[in-house]
Amino acid sequence: MAIPKITRISGTSVPIRGADIDTDRIIPARFLKCVTFDDLAEGMFYDERFGEDGSSKNHPIDDPKYTGASIMVVGPNFGCGSSREHAPQSIRRSGFNAIIGVSYAEIFFGNSTGLGMPCVSMTLEDNETLLAAVEAEPSLELDLDLEKMQVSYGDEVLSITMPDGARDALMSAKWDPIQELLDEESAISKVAEKLPYV
Repeated sequence: MAIPKITRISGTSVPIRGADIDTDRIIPARFLKCVTFDDLAEGMFYDERFGEDGSSKNHPIDDPKYTGASIMVVGPNFGCGSSREHAPQSIRRSGFNAIIGVSYAEIFFGNSTGLGMPCVSMTLEDNETLLAAVEAEPSLELDLDLEKMQVSYGDEVLSITMPDGARDALMSAKWDPIQELLDEESAISKVAEKLPYV
């Protein structure tokens, strides 16, 4: 299966306000018992979204006006705390293709990149501008361009940043090392046949 190049992502977004949203808030520990990541979407922000009796806490994720959003707009230091891979997995499996914020915990950022889900950064001022714009107009279409390193909507253009290594991996279809190995299975087998100890 060919790994796709990721250079541009467009779609509506959902605003998730707050600094230092950690991985335990993104996916509570009780959802980590799964054998695969397949069903993690149901646990995303669960305790932020629902009370103990299952009643809604009116989290933006559940607000009908953000239905269908594929980009998450977040605050500073998103994904901090424990290094559970389940956190970005739950976001990705909930239909989100990119995250726009200010800064990210390093392990969360790396795990997200490995899922083909870019996490781009902008200044705190621009982040506040974007959050306010999305809240004022939920149907706003965002265009995230990794080539130009900008996010645009309407007549507005905001600069973004991302470490070069992650950006290059996404844009050159080198972001999934496991799939790269699987795609080279025949070449790996040929090398293995030549090794005397295999």
